[in-house]
Amino acid sequence: MAGNKQKLKLLYLIKIFTEDTDDQHALTLPQIAEKLDAYGVSAERKTLYQDFELLRDFGFDIIGQQARRNFYYHMGNRRFELPELKLLVDSVQSAKFITDKKSNALIKKLEGMVSKYEARKLQRQVIISGRIKAMNESIYYNVDKLHEAIGTDRQIRFKYFRWNINKEMELRKDGAWYQVSPWALMWDDENYYLVGYDAEDGKIKHYRVDKMWRISVADRKREGKEQFRAFNMPRYTKSLFGMFGGEEVKVTLEAENGMVGILLDRFGKDIPVKPVDADHFRTSVVVAVSSQFLGWIMALGDGVKIIGPDKVVARMKEEIRLISQMYEN
Repeated sequence: MAGNKQKLKLLYLIKIFTEDTDDQHALTLPQIAEKLDAYGVSAERKTLYQDFELLRDFGFDIIGQQARRNFYYHMGNRRFELPELKLLVDSVQSAKFITDKKSNALIKKLEGMVSKYEARKLQRQVIISGRIKAMNESIYYNVDKLHEAIGTDRQIRFKYFRWNINKEMELRKDGAWYQVSPWALMWDDENYYLVGYDAEDGKIKHYRVDKMWRISVADRKREGKEQFRAFNMPRYTKSLFGMFGGEEVKVTLEAENGMVGILLDRFGKDIPVKPVDADHFRTSVVVAVSSQFLGWIMALGDGVKIIGPDKVVARMKEEIRLISQMYEN
């Protein structure tokens, strides 16, 4: 048994350097030998020097430095640096489509890529409790099935649901099966969506992945290749608000100069900006005209105004009238 442990010496050294050292924490040779001994592995000074060289030859950044009377060793460059892992932790933490349970599991794995000291810095950054997160634990398996279908050029079948007033799953279309050709996955407004082709309706549609249920890969090749090839994904995502669909219309907006940053952030730097006077400008954007888009314009107050086309102006007036009427009583 001891002989078997001895064969694992290099692996235990990697574990020690990965977990117990970083740029601020190093170990002396006797400390490393002591930790190996705790794993049931004996080590001599001369063989440790050779082991360190083997690890370096393999690509591990084992750094040795003199500090006062002792010589210390630690792991230098890693696959991921701490700031990079913080970005990944933030992404996992903020993603609404990942449940609390899965978020914690993923972050725990990310912590394993740095020393135990740096892992504490990641833990202090993680504040998941209280965030609105997905309630559908099966999203991981959904994504796996969708990638399988896309990779094998197959259609998928699934049921689609929403939450009712009793906080229960309620199947759409009276529980009928959906069958679509999956073409891409996209992340928008902290949610995960499938973009697919619905042959029955003859158009591209999107579906919330965490609201798809009982996904299976169908034994039929995907359809809609030509439609998806002509499909402009960046324009599509910019035109939608909260992924709510609607007729795509080129809308003209007039806004105060101080609102230009908000419009550029939302629609991109390619939109035209034409001065109207010293304080205002006009721009045209292609949007899916929905209540969510109109609500977004309302939230900007008198800083932004829709001036065309007439049918969108009329719809905005009707939206304002209905909301005003709702609050009259």
